[in-house]
Amino acid sequence: MSYVDSNNNQLFSPMEMMAEAEKFALSKAKKTSSMTLGLAMMAGAFIGLAFVFYITVTTGSSSAGWGLSRLVGGMVFSMGLILIVLCGGELFTSSVLSSISWANRQITLKKMLSLWAKVYIGNFFGAMFMLLLITGGGMFLLNHGQWGLNALNIAQHKLHHTPLQAFSLGVLCNLLVCLAIWMTFSSANALTKAMLMILPVSMFVSSGFEHSVANMFMVPLGIVIQHFAPEQFWQMIGTNPQQYSDLNIHNFLLANLLPVTLGNIVGGAVLVGLANWCIFRRPELKATNVTSISQSVELSTAKEADLLSHLTVKDIVDSQPLTLSADLFVPKAVDILVANKLSGAPVCDVNGRLVGFLSMFDMMKELWYKDFQPAKETKVADLMRSDVVAVDINDRLVDVVEYLCIDKDMLYPTSGIGMATSATSLSLEERVKALKVSKPRVLPVLHNGQFVGTITRDSVMVELRKLYHDVTLTTVQKLEIA
Repeated sequence: MSYVDSNNNQLFSPMEMMAEAEKFALSKAKKTSSMTLGLAMMAGAFIGLAFVFYITVTTGSSSAGWGLSRLVGGMVFSMGLILIVLCGGELFTSSVLSSISWANRQITLKKMLSLWAKVYIGNFFGAMFMLLLITGGGMFLLNHGQWGLNALNIAQHKLHHTPLQAFSLGVLCNLLVCLAIWMTFSSANALTKAMLMILPVSMFVSSGFEHSVANMFMVPLGIVIQHFAPEQFWQMIGTNPQQYSDLNIHNFLLANLLPVTLGNIVGGAVLVGLANWCIFRRPELKATNVTSISQSVELSTAKEADLLSHLTVKDIVDSQPLTLSADLFVPKAVDILVANKLSGAPVCDVNGRLVGFLSMFDMMKELWYKDFQPAKETKVADLMRSDVVAVDINDRLVDVVEYLCIDKDMLYPTSGIGMATSATSLSLEERVKALKVSKPRVLPVLHNGQFVGTITRDSVMVELRKLYHDVTLTTVQKLEIA
């Protein structure tokens, strides 16, 4: 269901947000390599600008109090993510949400990792470009060198986490960044998107969580200042380069960037992307709740027929049936069913395991309930029935026929102790003809609990047709003469 606020701005439901997230994730994989790199460089530069803003507003703010100063710094840093979202940049920490497309089997693992690598490299070059401009402009000399001192202290602090701390702070950071991105899927309004991102970003920055792309700018900035700042700078701040000798590339890569990047992947790809996918999109991991025909009705008294007594489901099973994927969009599923003249089909997961059944009846009910205005991007998993009646490959054909056309509770109405609950003067034939039984036209077939095919009413009737004896032309002529 979609909601509309008082300003007529559409607000998407969580299920619709999931659909928006899937489109967002897949769009990243559809870009060309050159476009991805270009947008990634743009995003890296935007994050660098945001950190410049952060350093500027937090320099000389000690009198405002530690928490308040960092809150203001976090709020201004959110400018970076706002620029990226509204201008279409590719940020590594949000690109890990492409794990959704991988989970949907829309891209391969190799494609996903390749995308991450291209965005990561592009972000780094964008951050380095901004670093050259900032250091070339001598911004570290602002406020009598206090701007540069603030940058040095921030960079140095980032190198003194333990690997576990750096990893954990990376997880927390991208949990918030990807939640900020996720919230933007609730609206199509640009201003709403911008406002939604401010608080999550403010929290991660003010709390000291670690962002790999931000660190690509921040720590190298400290390294450059430590190695290349003029003597005038050190005199202004009253210290020397040796106090920041730990600011080097080796420490940056091993003590910060590597564990933080891994943490960012877990926080975004797993805790946000795959977690929401599991909640909203993933069909049940276990096989669907299957009821065999012997469980649904008592078939111990099924009639025998000489020509059918030896036949089982195995003799008529279609071992290569049409099946649907749980992640298939419903309009496509309708097209497939119509093209194959089917009223429904089993739904299987990527391992070929039965997870449900989708019929035209299910889709019509949904359309009626939604006033014939279906939700956007509805998938088979949203409408399929997880409780499915199936037959075993060794079930007798006569039992299957009885299941499809006879309801013994209606034919022989009795109580639980076997006493008749209604009296009737109708013959057995008349009662059978009066039965109205609604059973599936397509039945999944299982062998030792595994899905192996389907049977249909048509395939059953093909065998029943053999019970009829063809009337020869001679006999017809005799009847006409008579």
